Amino acid sequence: MLNIELRPTRCAICGAEGNAAELYPANFDMGAFNPAVFSARRVPDRIHYRIVKCAACGLVRSDPAVDPETLASLYSQSTLDYASEIQNLKATYGRYLARAAKYRGQKEALLEIGCGSGFFLEEALAQGYSGVYGVEPSVAAVEKACPAVRPGISVGVMRRGLFGEEQFDIVCMFQALDHMSDPGALLEECRRILRPGGVVLTLNHNIDAFSARILGERSPIIDIEHTFLYGPRTLTRVFESRGFLVRETGAVFNRYSLNYLARLLPSPPALKLALSRSFDAAGIGGCPVSVPLGNMYLIAMKRKK
Repeated sequence: MLNIELRPTRCAICGAEGNAAELYPANFDMGAFNPAVFSARRVPDRIHYRIVKCAACGLVRSDPAVDPETLASLYSQSTLDYASEIQNLKATYGRYLARAAKYRGQKEALLEIGCGSGFFLEEALAQGYSGVYGVEPSVAAVEKACPAVRPGISVGVMRRGLFGEEQFDIVCMFQALDHMSDPGALLEECRRILRPGGVVLTLNHNIDAFSARILGERSPIIDIEHTFLYGPRTLTRVFESRGFLVRETGAVFNRYSLNYLARLLPSPPALKLALSRSFDAAGIGGCPVSVPLGNMYLIAMKRKK
């Protein structure tokens, strides 16, 4: 039984504790702190912490949120529930990796933070990276990694000292930064382990996207797994405050199956199931489509000292 402790959070841009307007009150109970709820790409269930917006800089965050130690334990016990979407995720993430490569031509060493079963590391190998490494807390996910990438995956959470200084050409995070308790400290560590001119590529939810603004609290991104939620402006400010030069931001076109898109709809579970069954009956449930789902990407370079 976990000893749950909720702690106040600080703005990742201005460092303020408090000084925020409440957007949505908390709607969870302590039973939410179990590995199933903290597993990747579960069906949205609309439970979340108290959501606030910093009065000084506009960054949206959960406040208070569970302590980092409990969070690490939950993610270590989480499961991999998106095996059917791996090829689509490879296609999406691979497209943005190729885009980031324009800013860093060297392909000696790549790190993915939150690498799951390592499927993106396989894609990086296919794109010519000679050394691929990952960090992933989920034991179950890492057990599914293929032999080509498994030796380079560290089981656990990203922490200072796990890798050497100036070890990597590029650090990638896909739907991971939203989950971090201290994104500022994480980016400082990314800067330390990147070589001069090294690049960070991140894909994450966009709180300023049309879908998020229209759906409000009903948006799937308002979720107990997400400690911070960024828009293009606030994400840029977080990176710039940690010694990065932002080179590109933009909307992401995600490739997903029709069945997976049905899961994401802000509608009752019975309707989602009926829609998915209709797709399957028509033989199109597994058909991939590329759509903008309110995600964004950012590419940033390590500034010279």
